[in-house]
Amino acid sequence: MKQEGSKSIVLPLTISIIAISFSAIFVKWSDAPASILSMYRMWFASILMVPIVWKNRHEFKKIIKKDWFFLFFSGFFLALHFVLWFGSLKLTTVASSTIILALQPIVSLIGGFLFFKERTTVSALMTMGIAIVGAMMIGWGDFGLSQDAIMGDILSFFSVISVVGYLLIGQTIVKKVSHWLYSFCVFFFASIVLTIYNVSTGVELGGYPAKEWGIFLLLATVPTVSHVINNWLLNYVNATTISMSILGEPVGSTILAYLLLHEHLVSWQIAGGLLVLLGVFFFLSQQRKPIPEAIQKGTYTRNSKTLG
Repeated sequence: MKQEGSKSIVLPLTISIIAISFSAIFVKWSDAPASILSMYRMWFASILMVPIVWKNRHEFKKIIKKDWFFLFFSGFFLALHFVLWFGSLKLTTVASSTIILALQPIVSLIGGFLFFKERTTVSALMTMGIAIVGAMMIGWGDFGLSQDAIMGDILSFFSVISVVGYLLIGQTIVKKVSHWLYSFCVFFFASIVLTIYNVSTGVELGGYPAKEWGIFLLLATVPTVSHVINNWLLNYVNATTISMSILGEPVGSTILAYLLLHEHLVSWQIAGGLLVLLGVFFFLSQQRKPIPEAIQKGTYTRNSKTLG
């Protein structure tokens, strides 16, 4: 159902997919430990959001004790996701690591059913299956047989479980406060968790060359935009829909890896990428919800809570 002056979720999700596809490339360019990349990404992202959060600081009063508990664990799961996935990228190819992300909508669907009793349609499951098959085609040839590559695949799988936990928690909390405040709190808690981890394990916090600091900043801006967009969209769609859209990441990342890292592609991987795009498109077409015109003007409220 469409309304005059409304937008669909397709455009913001497309921007989100493009932005997040650069994440794997930046990690591959870096020689810093995965936990350091994750930590500075979250700290820089938190700092960059301070001006916006300060403008909406009155919303902190709306967060009750139970909400702080959930915000912390959402940040914990996000931190865990970054450490595991960045670690995976250090051990295997972009295609092999990102392809595991194709399991995310399945894990999210199971989590949504277990915790929120969410249902889905047969047609949605079919389109999800098409996209997952396509994603598998992209990375199947790159799944290495070495011990490092296998460990990289395992780390990527556990990173999927972590990010689904982050999204499922956010699905509830983000409806109580603006997506800006939610994103800031989660990023801030993730920063603290990662700092504690690095300090406790003896990882060097400084002494990195200018190139690495540039990569830290790029990670904090370009792909992190995807997380902010997704947190905002949780007001309108469930975590499974967000997870399904992320299936576009293996396509974008694999193309970028081919262009920038010279990782090779074969014809059936290209065909798999087209299947992913078709599956994502048809799934989103079924899930599409119009965004009210008031949102575009910044005047829409949900339960008397201003969004934006």
